[in-house]
Amino acid sequence: MKVLMFGWEFPPYNSGGLGVACQGLARALSEKGTEVLFVLPKKVQTEERFNFVFADRVFLDVTTINSILTPYVTNDLYAHYLKESSGGMYGGSLLEEVLRYALRAKEIAQKEHFDIIHAHDWLSFPAGIAAKEVSGKPLVVHVHATEFDRTGNGGVNQKVYEIEKEGMQKADRIITVSDFTKNLVVEHYGVSPDKISVVHNGVSTEDYPSRHENDFGIQKLKEAGYKIVLFVGRLTLQKGPDYFIYAAKRILQYQPKTMFVIAGSGDMERKVMELAAETGISGNVLFVGFLRGAQLSRVYHSADIFVMPSVSEPFGITPLESLLHGTPVVMSKQSGASEVILHAMKMDFWDVDEMADKVLSVLEHPCLKQEMSKNGEHEAENQTWDKAAVKLQKVYSSLK
Repeated sequence: MKVLMFGWEFPPYNSGGLGVACQGLARALSEKGTEVLFVLPKKVQTEERFNFVFADRVFLDVTTINSILTPYVTNDLYAHYLKESSGGMYGGSLLEEVLRYALRAKEIAQKEHFDIIHAHDWLSFPAGIAAKEVSGKPLVVHVHATEFDRTGNGGVNQKVYEIEKEGMQKADRIITVSDFTKNLVVEHYGVSPDKISVVHNGVSTEDYPSRHENDFGIQKLKEAGYKIVLFVGRLTLQKGPDYFIYAAKRILQYQPKTMFVIAGSGDMERKVMELAAETGISGNVLFVGFLRGAQLSRVYHSADIFVMPSVSEPFGITPLESLLHGTPVVMSKQSGASEVILHAMKMDFWDVDEMADKVLSVLEHPCLKQEMSKNGEHEAENQTWDKAAVKLQKVYSSLK
C-alpha cells in the first residue's frame, strides 16, 4: 500500500510537536511495509528512508532553507516573517500559501501513483482535498490540534475554522490524537463520532541521544541544593506557561531553593518573562530557548519534575519524553496524554494551587518521585509509534 502524505513541517526544521508526530508515524509506517511519499511545501534536508516531494520545486533541485512556514504561525506573524525574509518564494499571506500548496498538491497527485491520501492538520487539509478531487482516492485527515486548542477556546479564526471543517467533511476518515480531541471535533465541527478513529501519539527511545551536552548550568544548581522544575513547549496561550509562573510563585513560598527551567519559544515569550519579573521570581526562572536533540535530552535528565500545564492539549508528547528520561510528570487533565499516562499527577490547568501542591509533594517525598519515575517510564516505553502505525494501517485497509 502506498500513502501520499501531506505535512507542513519535518524535523529538524520543525517548531513543535506536529513535525515530531509526522516523523514518528511515517517512519513506523515505512518500517511496517507501508510505502510513504511525504509531501512538504518547501524543500528541507532529510536523511529518512522514505521518499519526499517538495511542492515548491517539484521537479527541480533547490537550495535547502529554514522555512518561515510553521504550523503555529499566525496570519500576523506570517506577515512579519515575510517582511523580514526575501519574500519572493512565499505567498502574500499564510492562507494564500496554504492555497498555493493545494494547487501544487493537485499537480503531484496527477503524476504519482498511490492508494490513500493522508493530510496532517489544517494547513495540509486543502492539499489533501485537492489530491482527492483529481485522483478519486480516499482521504484521511489527521487532527493534531484544532483552532479551539490553539486559541484556548477563544478568538477563533473563522477562516481557519472553515478550512478545518471542510477537511473533516470531505475526508473519508478522521484521525484524532486523543478522545479529548475527538469529543471537541464532534462538539464544534458537527462530525459524527462514527467517522473518527483515535490514534494516540507515541514516542521513540531512539530519538534521544545518550551523550550529554550543555545543560545551561543546571547541574551546578543541583549541586548547590536547588530542585529543578521543568517546562518544555511553545510559549503560547495553549500551553499555559503563565499558569506555570503562577504555580512557581506559590512553590517558592515553601521551597525557595527551586529553579524553574523554561525550554521553548513563542509569541508569549516576552509576556512570560515580564510575568516572572512582576511576580518577583525572575531570579528563579531560567529561559533556555527552543531545544532539540542532546541538549533537550540533558535538560530532561537534569530535572526533578516536569510540568505540562496546557490549557487545551490534543495530546502532548513532552510528558512521554520526560518519562523516558526518568523524570516524573505533573500534567493538565485537559490533555490527550492524560488518557494514556496513569502514573502521573493531574490537575486542571487553572488550579495553580493544586499544581503547586502536586509539585511540592514530589519534590519533598523522594519515594513518591522514585515510584512515579519508574512506573511512568514503563508506560512511556509502551506508548510507541509502532502501535500508532498499526492502528493507521487498519484505517487505511478499511478504506480500500
